[in-house]
Amino acid sequence: MAPSFDAVDTRCIDTIRTLAMDAVQQANSGHPGTPMALAPIAYLLYTRFLQHDPGDPAWPDRDRFVLSCGHASMLQYAALHLCGYDLSLEDLRSFRQWGSRTPGHPEVGLVPGVEVTTGPLGQGVGASVGMAFAEAHLAAGFNRDGARVVDHRTWVLCSDGDLMEGLGSEAASLAGHLGLGKLIWIWDDNRITIEGGTDLAFSEDVDGRFRALGWGVLRVDDANDLEALSAAFEAAAADTSQPTLVAVRSHIAWGAPTKQDTADAHGAPLGDEEVAGAKRAYGWPEDSRFLVPEDVRERFAGVRERCGRAHAAWRDRFEAWRAAHPDLAAEWRRRHDRALTAGWRDALPSFAPDAKGMATRVASGKVLNAVADRLPELVGGSADLAPSCKTLIAASGDVARGRWGERNLRFGVREHGMAAFLNGAALHGGLRPYGSTFLVFADYMRPAMRLAALMDLPVTYVFTHDSIGVGEDGPTHQPVEHLASLRVIPNLVVVRPADANETAAAWAVALERTDGPTALILSRQGLPVLEGTAGQAAAGVARGAYVLSDGDEGPADLTLVASGSEVSLAIAARDLLAATGIAVRVVSMPSWELFDAQPADYRSRVLADGVPTLAVEAGVGRGWREYVGSRGAVHGIDRFGASAPGKVVAQHYGFTAEAVAAAARELLRGE
Repeated sequence: MAPSFDAVDTRCIDTIRTLAMDAVQQANSGHPGTPMALAPIAYLLYTRFLQHDPGDPAWPDRDRFVLSCGHASMLQYAALHLCGYDLSLEDLRSFRQWGSRTPGHPEVGLVPGVEVTTGPLGQGVGASVGMAFAEAHLAAGFNRDGARVVDHRTWVLCSDGDLMEGLGSEAASLAGHLGLGKLIWIWDDNRITIEGGTDLAFSEDVDGRFRALGWGVLRVDDANDLEALSAAFEAAAADTSQPTLVAVRSHIAWGAPTKQDTADAHGAPLGDEEVAGAKRAYGWPEDSRFLVPEDVRERFAGVRERCGRAHAAWRDRFEAWRAAHPDLAAEWRRRHDRALTAGWRDALPSFAPDAKGMATRVASGKVLNAVADRLPELVGGSADLAPSCKTLIAASGDVARGRWGERNLRFGVREHGMAAFLNGAALHGGLRPYGSTFLVFADYMRPAMRLAALMDLPVTYVFTHDSIGVGEDGPTHQPVEHLASLRVIPNLVVVRPADANETAAAWAVALERTDGPTALILSRQGLPVLEGTAGQAAAGVARGAYVLSDGDEGPADLTLVASGSEVSLAIAARDLLAATGIAVRVVSMPSWELFDAQPADYRSRVLADGVPTLAVEAGVGRGWREYVGSRGAVHGIDRFGASAPGKVVAQHYGFTAEAVAAAARELLRGE
């Protein structure tokens, strides 16, 4: 039976349009054109298609709606307000103002009903693939006996820009390969960018591209055709064999007398005259501001009733499932509370001192597999480097089309897509995702990592091959500046462990964080398992730095502070210096961020005040000056690497015990 629409539906749509125009005009800032064009889509989704509950935005089985074109934020804010989310008309009036709950681009955690922070184009579509996977994975793990306690879709509204971004292509390719059938992207085909028409730079056959990627493609010729939109959304929801792209032809700034279909309507207020003209075209009072007609309020009240009934039905289904499967229900609750299993730390391995030791990437793989049985929510993989990064869970198979319950994700050579996917999986809830590649390729992931930090997501990044120790692959693969660049991202904790025991402690830090991402920085080459780390690493790494060894008698003459592979180098240099009567304290400092969070008295005890300090790290020295102080120096690398065996490169760049000892003596001579 075809859906019916009436004049109230039209007024609801025009209310979304006029609220968006009024908010942008009052703020004198924003993007009015896209909300005006896409108001029919938002209205249909929120009133007839989305499984959601304004009274409980965190309902676990809600559909996820992603506004990937985050510049159209007023479209979502208006819809959320009208649906009865905790977002007032006064909040809309405060659009883009200091302290408001309606920022320029949607922010998760700030605005109820917003699922992901978007704005940088491509990030929303990328995250949506992780969300859709999380639904499929949890459904495979928790649905039993026909009881579907996990059964929802991910709906995405995306723009031309999202599809132009490389990230959009990576995400679409992966989603099509995996056959994520509950993923629906609605493409706003408005053919306008900031610079003008999309034909300035974009002329591909988008429909053909998506079909080639394994997507179903539907097309709606007019965004104002509610019957056609509704039919397309019904068909997209019904096809769970593949993801679906619904291409919708729209007209930016629909109804604006001179700015419709122009770039002028994209990123600036329309102006009072243009707003008045658009309202005339809608049959709207021209002098009204933030008007919500009473019949519109009543129509949206019906939406709240529909959503409440759907949520109540799910709750009944969930309670019956919980009664039949109490252990499974307890596991469900634990995962959604981001709580770790009791005694999970008992699975962490301890490593005896060993001069030969192992690469910290190898130790990381051992730790991951040791805790994987205790923490089934751990899912992840690598951007085509799992054998090198040691990120495979041995007890699990590979995630593939129809094999959703597995835990090893094969991301392919899609670093940016992987990072955005991890964000979506973490946002969805119920999973603790991790992803891996070589540290030098972290640059490909940075925009999504920045958003993970902004959104407080507990994502773990496993970055291996962390220095000039990569050797023969040369400067293109030797990350000298990457540690410094990651350390400046707010709320990202970077941990570079010195040996296998510190690696286990680093994983503990990552898994116990619930309010932000963690980057583990690991070596390609073997590192000795050091004396004392088995007893000190757990507490020392958690505090960011600790005294690994001190002078045998009396206060130290010098402090050597290092991270990762350079800690064992500092130990060897200490022995050389001790033979000449210089007492040396060695400090392992795997994490600046964790150390900075410690009380001042702890920090001054570890890096002893007034003692000359030499920092040793095989990377750029920027940032270390804060820790070594005015009486200190930095032994680093402020140039690109070179291609040769790792030990040869280290020798030429001064990363030998003898060179570190010489730098220490020079520092002391300058005192």
